Amino acid sequence: MIDPKLLRSDPGAVAENLARRGFKLDVAALQALEEQRKHWQIESDRLRAARNAAAKQVGLAKAKGVDVSALIASGDALAADLARADQELGQVQGDLERWQLELPNLAHASVPDGADESANVEVRRVGALPTFAFEPRDHVELGERLGLDFEAAARISGARFVVIRGALARLHRALAQFMLDLHTATHGYTEAYVPYLAQRAAFIGTGQLPKFEQDLFAVDAEPGFYLIPTAEVSLTNLVREQILNADVLPMKLTAHTPCFRSEAGSHGKDTRGMIRQHQFDKVELVQIVAPAESYAALEALTSHAEEVLKKLELPYRVVALCAGDLGVASAKTYDLEVWLPSQKHYREISSCSNCEAFQARRMQARWRNPDTGRPEPVHTLNGSGVAIGRALVAILENYQQADGSVRIPHVLRTYMGGVEQLTPSKA
Repeated sequence: MIDPKLLRSDPGAVAENLARRGFKLDVAALQALEEQRKHWQIESDRLRAARNAAAKQVGLAKAKGVDVSALIASGDALAADLARADQELGQVQGDLERWQLELPNLAHASVPDGADESANVEVRRVGALPTFAFEPRDHVELGERLGLDFEAAARISGARFVVIRGALARLHRALAQFMLDLHTATHGYTEAYVPYLAQRAAFIGTGQLPKFEQDLFAVDAEPGFYLIPTAEVSLTNLVREQILNADVLPMKLTAHTPCFRSEAGSHGKDTRGMIRQHQFDKVELVQIVAPAESYAALEALTSHAEEVLKKLELPYRVVALCAGDLGVASAKTYDLEVWLPSQKHYREISSCSNCEAFQARRMQARWRNPDTGRPEPVHTLNGSGVAIGRALVAILENYQQADGSVRIPHVLRTYMGGVEQLTPSKA
């Protein structure tokens, strides 16, 4: 949520910033709601003071033995007027809050201008692209001979699911274990096991709701519950409605979870293989930090996700998203994109974002600032560390051999019991 004080004091500056994202802020509507709120706030305060004064007069009159029936009637009328004013105030405050929940975050000044992904800016490339003496196969052709089974998944659940068997399933598990070990032992994150179902309020807190309800899987048997699209929802909400002491910051959390996404807006896009599925696994990174530290934390968190790709020896690039391509909650985002030889293209495998205080305001997540002694919103960051299915895809394609076998990256071989290569069951 954008700082309400800023919205009230300088809506023009907010509108100018949001325009960078392609979002038009209706300043007149905002100001009209704010004027209504102020009117009913003033009226409510006036009536409450009058009612309290009337009650005091009743007490004084009773003490003197004076007839208080007229004073009581006047007090009852004031109480009724106050109840109506409070109702009007509550209504306009609710309208204002619902309206504010639809607003995306403000883009940081360092975010490039641009309307869509074509304006994203490449920051760096890491790793040499592989060369092949043969035409490289895609991960579907390779994987179906190694343990990927899309037909079985379709019989069970329909399109955009996969069954993984045998050594390839072990490789999928090895990736998760390797990432968790790296982030906990080397990068200082605390591993967490978190719920895969969360209540509506948690999704409002991190910004998936109300705007993106169609992208979530709702649980009809439990109204108000949804399957998580990322562990960001569960991990970030660990500080919901909390006031943290300064000495517990930064908090660095990681979790391996399945993720569930309806992909409502991606019909016909990436329908082949594992790139865009309804269920996939991911290791998530979340940091809760003091506001002054959040942009240094964003660089560090991004480097932690990069280290996964470096140790897997996968070529990748880092891209700074332009304002028009930012997610709703993000003030600044770096995408990590891994090279896929079959597509001759880099594809997203991690997105690392600083949400500043946007999520914290929605969650009422605060820290006690030792300089002021007052509770203030924390800053929250999140990133994939990384998407396991896409890492598996990248390994299949970048480590493939002419005979359809796939070499195991060195860093994963201990997790694979020393296996160095996956060999297809049939030529």
